[in-house]
Amino acid sequence: MNILITGGTGLIGRHLCRILLAEGHQLTVLSRQPETVAKRCGAAVKVWSSLASWTPEVVFDAVINLAGEPIADKNWSTARKKSLWDSRIGLTEELVRRMAAAERKPQVLLSGSAIGYYGDQGDVDLSETAAPGNDFAAKLCVAWEAAALAAEALNVRVCLVRTGLVLSADGGLLAKLTLPFKFGLGATMGNGQQFMSWIHIDDYCAMLLTLLHQANLQGAYNLTSPQPARNAEFSRALADTLHRPLLFSAPAFALKIALGERANLLLGGQRVLPSRMLKVGFNFVHAELKDALHVLLSRH
Repeated sequence: MNILITGGTGLIGRHLCRILLAEGHQLTVLSRQPETVAKRCGAAVKVWSSLASWTPEVVFDAVINLAGEPIADKNWSTARKKSLWDSRIGLTEELVRRMAAAERKPQVLLSGSAIGYYGDQGDVDLSETAAPGNDFAAKLCVAWEAAALAAEALNVRVCLVRTGLVLSADGGLLAKLTLPFKFGLGATMGNGQQFMSWIHIDDYCAMLLTLLHQANLQGAYNLTSPQPARNAEFSRALADTLHRPLLFSAPAFALKIALGERANLLLGGQRVLPSRMLKVGFNFVHAELKDALHVLLSRH
């Protein structure tokens, strides 16, 4: 297949590109840093710095839309919220416009979203039919998905990829958490009872490939492990894997002072279940948290 990938130089995109190249697909990666693509994604990858390169005669069989600026890295000022919005909704809308102008439409669009779609819903089991939340992150996901679903009017199969907390040995969340834990400074967040719906990156990419190749699959899919963990459980498992103590708890009020509105990402949670992936018979290799952490951290 000839595949366009946005966000290809990110944590997930790099991993996915290696897998797709090994399968023999032709890849084009859209990147604002085109000089980094060969090193991060593979020398065989074609690079675009702008969607203006997608002229009507260019043919893609599939589009995988993983672009979006990191949501947790900076304070959510008005300008930052606009940047987060544009990097998701604005780019997705532009992708759909390019599809509409294409002489031959892609067969499928796999478009990023996140489990932040559900907002903070406590201990409720959340399948793909659950209602969205009302906070900024949830509204961002709702609009992001709506922009992608516009491609259905072009007879493009659309899968909405509600991404959980992706665990990888190559960076991302696990790298940020591991450093303080290695020094014995790991902590639970608030009361530690909020759920963390995580996923091993190998299972995540395998689910993406399932959505890519099975033409009968469309709509929203939760890409998470079937065994979400509370923050306290996750923190204990990480400390045990690193053979370090877990002595501290970060008070909720301190996180709210330090992070403002972003604190909801740490103190809130969702018990998200990959109901639709399980229904199609997806086989998880790393369904258990302790196994996933052991595999990833021994790799690292």
